[in-house]
Amino acid sequence: MSAVRPHSLTLTGRFVQLQPLGSAVLPDLARAIAHPEVFAAGFGGGPAALHRDVDGFIKWAHEYFQWEGLPYVVRLLGGPNDGDVVGTTTLGDIDVVNEAIHLGWTAYDPRVWGTAVNAETKLLVLGTAFDNGFGRAKIQADAINERSRAAILGIGATFEGILRRDRPRADGTWRDSAVYSILADEWPAVRAGLEARLDAFEGRFVTYRDLRPAGPSGTIVGGGPRGGFGRAAGNVPDVPDTPDVPDTPDVPGAPDVERSAGADASQ
Repeated sequence: MSAVRPHSLTLTGRFVQLQPLGSAVLPDLARAIAHPEVFAAGFGGGPAALHRDVDGFIKWAHEYFQWEGLPYVVRLLGGPNDGDVVGTTTLGDIDVVNEAIHLGWTAYDPRVWGTAVNAETKLLVLGTAFDNGFGRAKIQADAINERSRAAILGIGATFEGILRRDRPRADGTWRDSAVYSILADEWPAVRAGLEARLDAFEGRFVTYRDLRPAGPSGTIVGGGPRGGFGRAAGNVPDVPDTPDVPDTPDVPGAPDVERSAGADASQ
């Protein structure tokens, strides 16, 4: 089939719902992703691009996100945090003629790293792309972002190479971009892998690893992942503890990358 531009619709899964991103939700998105650990390895232009005040983040977001594409905000479904904004992703660089699309501008609240959020978000947006006739979905990240690169490989994307000196970072240095792709005939296997990972969470909802209250004057208090989605919350099977590594259910035959993937801060 020939590619057609996807409609800007809400996408609903078991654990998350993706809604079209708009200006009104940017303060909530700031509280979710405006943290040093999200920007540390290149998202949004790297650490120098981080604005921890809400007004600064909103101004940055209007310049950074590809609003002419299909940007989404990611919300949790079910549980005590139902409806909370926990991230964003975009289908951009939409080339209907060449049946090519770019899945990027992706980042999540550190409190949901290693949970079902990334896998289901990828399942929903990639499904949208391939269901609308696209033959190639590109995913890329700053070459220094090992967490994102592990997460991208973990969903079944193929590494294509490094674009050297691809774009400037916010601090004036130049980024090399690691480029990956998924083709339409590879999608059934990729989809099956994502669904198998989600099946390990069947009947459960995502809970936070820690709580980070907002500080005075809209300043967002930082803090990394800690506990909250594991045996104590009753959300995953009992597995051995690994220092500083989140617990996730084992999926037979699936790459064990969610343990080290962290934020899929891809662009």
